[in-house]
Amino acid sequence: MHEKILILDFGAQYTQLIARRVREASVYCEIHPFDADDKFVRDFKPRGIILSGGPASVWEGGTPRAPQVVFDLGVPVLGICYGMQAMAAQLGGKVEMGKVREFGYAEARARGHTALLKGIQDRVNGEGHGLLDVWMSHGDKVIELPAGFKLMAATDSCPIAGMADESRKYYGVQFHPEVTHTVQGKAILERFVRQICGLSGDWSMPGFVEEAVNRIRSEVGV
Repeated sequence: MHEKILILDFGAQYTQLIARRVREASVYCEIHPFDADDKFVRDFKPRGIILSGGPASVWEGGTPRAPQVVFDLGVPVLGICYGMQAMAAQLGGKVEMGKVREFGYAEARARGHTALLKGIQDRVNGEGHGLLDVWMSHGDKVIELPAGFKLMAATDSCPIAGMADESRKYYGVQFHPEVTHTVQGKAILERFVRQICGLSGDWSMPGFVEEAVNRIRSEVGV
């Protein structure tokens, strides 16, 4: 049985890319709808959970939320874009409609040291702060952190572009680490699944194919 990451999909166009980056880190993952029930999530036995982006607005009534079990399992959670906003709203923070929709390149400054971003940067500014070239695609933004969270990253137009509650290993990023436009995105996702979730990297595509063939042979008696 492989170590597993569960990706809950809120309808983002980039969700398959999240899975690809996780698998490139030699970690098995599966994508399932955001409204998976508690029993399914528990039975999946994830070692970590990623909440994808999505087109909805958290502040509107009836929009998607993560199952409560996500925050009850005691495993690391990473929220990306809408996933970060849903995490913030569900844990007591505040999200509002932004005045300007942001789509494209942004420069994010790491704020403080967190396990997710420490040592990951594209360059350093004159004050010695790490800077990241990232890709944004959002209209809403988190304006108030939930209790227990600290500021992890900021951009000129998005003061809370990343947040972290390191005691619970909850992280949120407003930018998209799964796309190549976020230069260090692959490193950020690998940091989450390998170091924060503590996974050894016991999966590979060639190995998966061999396992699937052997399983089919055993089921059909070949």
